[in-house]
Amino acid sequence: MTFTIDQEKEMVRLYGQPDRLTTIQEMTPEGMNIVRSSMKNGRAHDITLYIGKDGGYIFIAKPSYPEGLFRAPSGGILPGEDFEAGSKREALEETGLSIELDRYILRIDVRFQCHEDYIDWTSHVFTARHIDGEISPKDKGEIREARVVGREELPGLIDLMANSGIGGLIYRAYLTRETEKRL
Repeated sequence: MTFTIDQEKEMVRLYGQPDRLTTIQEMTPEGMNIVRSSMKNGRAHDITLYIGKDGGYIFIAKPSYPEGLFRAPSGGILPGEDFEAGSKREALEETGLSIELDRYILRIDVRFQCHEDYIDWTSHVFTARHIDGEISPKDKGEIREARVVGREELPGLIDLMANSGIGGLIYRAYLTRETEKRL
């Protein structure tokens, strides 16, 4: 599922015009399989949320991540799901928090590629604010832990992702670095 032009226009109307970037991320065959496994119902996007809380941002760790590696929560909008409702659902599942979207800050069109194989993907990055709830991921199968990350921690987390050797995390390092410039 991709967003229609009308859906994107509505996001821009409500949350502002994002900066637009384009990049290519080299992947292993295993990395391509991970991306493909998330492409249910034709999904080729993620909504990445920078949720402000206690002077920092809520970041998550998946069960497969090395100890100490956290990144911003992200997920997909389901077919027929309202964009805002889907963003709030993803935030609740991954962090346990109710949120309100603030700003649409970044749209990244990325091509994940492995030799001649490729997947075109779009990341929509938003800032959001914590409205209610305690940090406690609801989807324990997908999220091992969530916590507040201070801005001073971002460079170290970016380095962990960038040096992981995992294409998806290297892309997340790029996304985090570019987002940090706009926070």
